[in-house]
Amino acid sequence: MSRLLGIVLLCSLAVRAGACTIPVFRYALDRWQADSFQLILPPDAVASTADLLRPLRANGRANLDIRTAPTGSGLQHPVLRFPGSETAVWQGDLGPAALNQLLDSPARRDMVRRILAGDSVIWVVSGGDPAEAERIGQRLKFLEQVASLPIQDPNDPDSRLGPGPPLKLRFSLLRLEDADPAEALLRRMLAGPEREGDAPFAAAVFGRGRVLGSWSLAQLDDRAIEEACMFMVGRCSCRVKNENPGWDLLLNVDWDQALAQVGKATSDAPASDVADPEPPAAPPTAPETVVTRAVDTVESGRANLWAAGAALLLAIAAWRLLRRSSKD
Repeated sequence: MSRLLGIVLLCSLAVRAGACTIPVFRYALDRWQADSFQLILPPDAVASTADLLRPLRANGRANLDIRTAPTGSGLQHPVLRFPGSETAVWQGDLGPAALNQLLDSPARRDMVRRILAGDSVIWVVSGGDPAEAERIGQRLKFLEQVASLPIQDPNDPDSRLGPGPPLKLRFSLLRLEDADPAEALLRRMLAGPEREGDAPFAAAVFGRGRVLGSWSLAQLDDRAIEEACMFMVGRCSCRVKNENPGWDLLLNVDWDQALAQVGKATSDAPASDVADPEPPAAPPTAPETVVTRAVDTVESGRANLWAAGAALLLAIAAWRLLRRSSKD
């Protein structure tokens, strides 16, 4: 409850200062730096890994912090830990092949490509019946058609987008096979520092590789998918990253440089290449659950009232997501 009150307070302060109309997923992409994973080395491994790790120490692209364990710590092998946590993601002998697996994988490259192409949220499904992934995919298609982004005010200095892809609303699905060893580390990172066991789950990824939460497929119903998606496409009133739920993935990418390149390519492209797509077809029959539309429909005279209510709803949604994720 104290965490919820803190989020509400931050939202209220943000509203008083002027409500930001940038959706959560894009605010995170523009402004939230990825937290650094901790690669802890035993003292006797520092010399043998010096050449291997030198490119990562000198302006490396990955969100990785390399440290040496104190003498007498008892650490036998290098260990990779979640940001700000003692939970290990990986531990073993560190060579070129192992380091490459720590930093990169085909699915991680695919996620980065999708984010830079403008995907709002990527739902990653790990294991389980393919029918479950199909169910989630169908729900995302429906939400993509009925949801809307907040209307952007180009004259609002608090709501200016950073360099990057055009702002759009698009949910995508990525399925990981349990038997794929190349994605074993990614599955561990997606599961998060608190999840235990190997039960199939789904995780929502946005921003610069931020995981909103992970939910077991057995408990991930349509309403949970809806709540997560609506939270991320709503106005970003809570601007302090650490007060929002989630954790980051380890990705070997320079986000500032990549976003600048995408932004330049977009601005240099002919207008016909970046025109808005045709309106989507009529949405399928709505399911029984009620969908909250993330759309700015108030008149300008009531904008502050709408923003205050939206901030409170986002805070409640964040709290519910934290509870649901922790229960999983």
